[in-house]
Amino acid sequence: MTTPIVLPWPSQSLLEALARAVLQPGDRPHIDFSRPIGEAGLVSSDSVSWRVFKNPLSLFIGGVTAVIMELAEPRVRTGVWEHTSFRQNPIRRLHSTGLAAMVTIYGSRTRAEAMIARVRQIHDRVAGVTSSGETYCANDPDLLNWVQGTATYGFVQAYHVYVRQLSASERNRCYAEGVPAARLFGATGAPGSEGELEALFHATAGRLERSTIVLEFLAIMRSAPILPLPLRPAQHLLVAAAVDLVPSQVQALVGLSGHGLHGWEAEAVRQAGVLADRLVMETNPAVQACRRMRLPADYLYVQRSAVGARL
Repeated sequence: MTTPIVLPWPSQSLLEALARAVLQPGDRPHIDFSRPIGEAGLVSSDSVSWRVFKNPLSLFIGGVTAVIMELAEPRVRTGVWEHTSFRQNPIRRLHSTGLAAMVTIYGSRTRAEAMIARVRQIHDRVAGVTSSGETYCANDPDLLNWVQGTATYGFVQAYHVYVRQLSASERNRCYAEGVPAARLFGATGAPGSEGELEALFHATAGRLERSTIVLEFLAIMRSAPILPLPLRPAQHLLVAAAVDLVPSQVQALVGLSGHGLHGWEAEAVRQAGVLADRLVMETNPAVQACRRMRLPADYLYVQRSAVGARL
């Protein structure tokens, strides 16, 4: 059995300040996930997803894994690289993407549905032609299915590998729990299980291709001041950990073989992931969402032999 950790002051205060800088940067509107009291979200508080998404380290790793795989699809890659601010302001873009994920999982239903509607409106204006002459639209269900599938894969695998092993049924539950929100986004065929994910991977494999943009993305992720200064030396390790989660055939296809972790590094990332999974922080949307649902702040952090033991 593991137990939650609340550090003594001032260590806890410093940690909260660092987390706030990442989760609620000063140039973005503040979102209070603890309101309105009692309003449920799109994903239930007794879900596997609520336990998986609370871990900031595995979210960072899984997010990078997902983007690597998304950028291997030429239509998704062109839409992201030509219609977003990622190259000019990667930190702001990452904050926006991360916040959208947090609102989808931990936000109240009213807030989450309003946010998804805004994203859909933005996507309506994202369309174009790839360098090979293919047309694309950001609200194309096929592209959204790929984005949803790779995102869930990244987050689930990062938690499974670097935090705590999930059973097959727990992994499948996590995919199924994301389907209702995915459909609101327009991903009408989002995978609801690992079996459906494998089918999606198989159907999309022939479309994936190598691009220098993937390497450019990783260079940005290694060098941009994304993490707070005290944690920045570890940033390259987290990026390498993300590469390791990309299926080997995709790594070879996009030219990332050898870009993963070496020797002791994987164990170091795992130890950090386990520690992060026990730290209870009021700045974490997961903790705030528990407050909204009148649950203890450490509700998601008291874990027994496996995730979901209390579900």
